[in-house]
Amino acid sequence: MDFNPLWMFLPAAVFKFLGYPVGFVLGGVALLTGLIFFGDMTPAVLVRRIYGLQMSWELIAVPLFIIMGCILERSGAADKLYEAFYVVLASLRGGLAVATVFVCTIFAATTGVMGASVTTMGLLAFPEMLKRKYDQKLAAGTVMTAGCLGIIIPPSIMLVIYGSWAGLSVGALFMACLVPGLVLAALYIVYILIRTGLRPELGPPIQEEGRGVSFRQKCVLLLTGIVPTMFLILTVLGTILLGIATPTEAATLGIAGSLIVAALNRRLKFSLLKESIYRTGRILGMIALIAFGATCFIGVFMALGGGRVVEDLMMGLGFGPWGMLVVMMIIVFLLGMVVDWLAIIMIAVPLFSPIVADLGFDPIWFAVLIVVNLQMSLLTPPFGIAIFYLKGVAPPEVTMANLIRSVVPFVGLITIGLVLVAVFPQLALWLPGVMIR
Repeated sequence: MDFNPLWMFLPAAVFKFLGYPVGFVLGGVALLTGLIFFGDMTPAVLVRRIYGLQMSWELIAVPLFIIMGCILERSGAADKLYEAFYVVLASLRGGLAVATVFVCTIFAATTGVMGASVTTMGLLAFPEMLKRKYDQKLAAGTVMTAGCLGIIIPPSIMLVIYGSWAGLSVGALFMACLVPGLVLAALYIVYILIRTGLRPELGPPIQEEGRGVSFRQKCVLLLTGIVPTMFLILTVLGTILLGIATPTEAATLGIAGSLIVAALNRRLKFSLLKESIYRTGRILGMIALIAFGATCFIGVFMALGGGRVVEDLMMGLGFGPWGMLVVMMIIVFLLGMVVDWLAIIMIAVPLFSPIVADLGFDPIWFAVLIVVNLQMSLLTPPFGIAIFYLKGVAPPEVTMANLIRSVVPFVGLITIGLVLVAVFPQLALWLPGVMIR
């Protein structure tokens, strides 16, 4: 029976748009297709694939980074960071938005997850900016986009999963994504300063916050806010970059460090630990469901010759290496609008990796391009999860339509960042080359 495995995507798309969970959709399509073409052996083969995924050593770091982020989210570290930057930058046009980007960048280097930054800054910074007459779209776009830096700035659970799934060094991915993540943060800050410089009413300076606060007091505020977080960054990211610890070992150190930060801020209570463990369990359940479904789907797809079909299709386009790279980035972007990033990684990476190898592109560089691209998937409707995170904590007068409009210029900035990494590969490859040497 001549069957094109690309048809597997049709029922998957239909059931996804009907609102069924993507993990059940992918797993269900894989099971039914496998039973039709491979018979009774399908369930046993799929169970072995799921078992093999569970036995991946690198994935142990995922729950550790998640619980570290959950503890840190409740530790009060972000509160102190924002308070310090608030006082120092409030008198600057767009200063509160710039402070939000700074805090999210530092917070991203400690949590490994995106939701923590968006919800935390949605509770801390967003109401404050609205109170100070900031433009609602500028404030919302800043919180959501800067909060999403957690998926690219290490330690990111996305990078852990990508490295494990693609057979790449997680430590090398951490190093490769650090500079592009900082470039994106710099683009956001420059954009905010230019917009508020041209139109001060979008982000008016807050003069009264700086009165009565001396330079020395500002320095003390910054130090007390930054030092505990920098301690955690050095504990986790520093040990990985210096080759002292593996990501899994560093994640364990990160949990200890986040507990110390919580204790220093007098937030270390049994309720904090209980809530962090419960939330970790919920997040892991979601990740596991999608991962199991995706690994079954891609297993059946590849067994039916799907990898060869995709490779032949891409090679037959006649666009050349860079043209095919653009096509792959467009496919990832479009998938990001409707599918969770985890499913995209688990489906796209096995399909695109052989093509990337044939084209002669560096797999680490290509991974950075995918991760930067997937940052847009968190912001683009209808699936843009960051929009729903902020809507959940925003004041009632903030409409979903305004939140969607607010991400448009920032998606443009991420596209610029993606082009920069594509045109200047050393943005991604310089640090791994230096550190691994």
